[in-house]
Amino acid sequence: MKIGFIGLGNMGAPMARNLVAAGHDVTGYDRDPGQRAASGNEIIVANSPGNAVSGKQVVITMLPDGAALQQVATTIIPMMQTDACLIDCSTVDIQSAKRVAKAVADAGLYGLDAPVSGGVGGAVAGSLTFMVGGSDDAFAIGKPLFDIMGQRAIHCGAAGSGQAAKICNNMILGVSMIATCEAFALADHLGLSRQSLFDVVSTSSGSSWSMNTYCPAPGIGPQSPADNDYQPGFSAALMLKDLRLSQEAAALTGTNTRAGKLAMEVYQDFAEKNDGAKLDFSAILTQLGKSS
Repeated sequence: MKIGFIGLGNMGAPMARNLVAAGHDVTGYDRDPGQRAASGNEIIVANSPGNAVSGKQVVITMLPDGAALQQVATTIIPMMQTDACLIDCSTVDIQSAKRVAKAVADAGLYGLDAPVSGGVGGAVAGSLTFMVGGSDDAFAIGKPLFDIMGQRAIHCGAAGSGQAAKICNNMILGVSMIATCEAFALADHLGLSRQSLFDVVSTSSGSSWSMNTYCPAPGIGPQSPADNDYQPGFSAALMLKDLRLSQEAAALTGTNTRAGKLAMEVYQDFAEKNDGAKLDFSAILTQLGKSS
């Protein structure tokens, strides 16, 4: 399959390389010349978005926000061939996703919003989870590619449903990571060892992905960014972005998400202090562990 890939950053480049390794012909583009140069010899690098998408059966985008997505979509949709499919794997606000979906449909193209979970490690390993919104026909086009780039793809419903699922999932993740870190902080002050807390919680009713798989305490549980000085698998800046998206969606729908709102405020405070935004989101333990 001939594929165009727009956005060759930390997530996009390894996703594109996995498609090449599976035998697909991938032409990539990134507005940053450095990212284009670093994307690897396997990917054909175009010098413009139009050159990346012209004549391609599928175009995949991995972009930083809704504004970038809408700008790129406006540029590339008129250049895409008839019956091509635009798959957006960015995490953006639902309104942007729906606007792009309408533009895609108006142009007679197929479209999917397909944000991912799994971070850079999942992108490299091809073990991402895709949360997908769009028609059944569009999903049938994307599914073989999702199977290469990830280990699971869930068709969540109509356009915008993938973004809705991602926002809800990451609101849970942000809240649960804060609760996990607060529990470690309290255990420290109570004289309970972190290992004992992990052993109990990971096999009891308080267990969660934040504790069992991505433990924020160094030297406890499976390997995680905590064991690498909190170098990001998923940065605090990205968590803050997703929590802000959740609260935009909550305001738009009139949904009361008090814990989600508090989590956003906690991560905003962390991101603004001591370059916290550049650290993994689990590094919030280093702030919550301090006595008030």
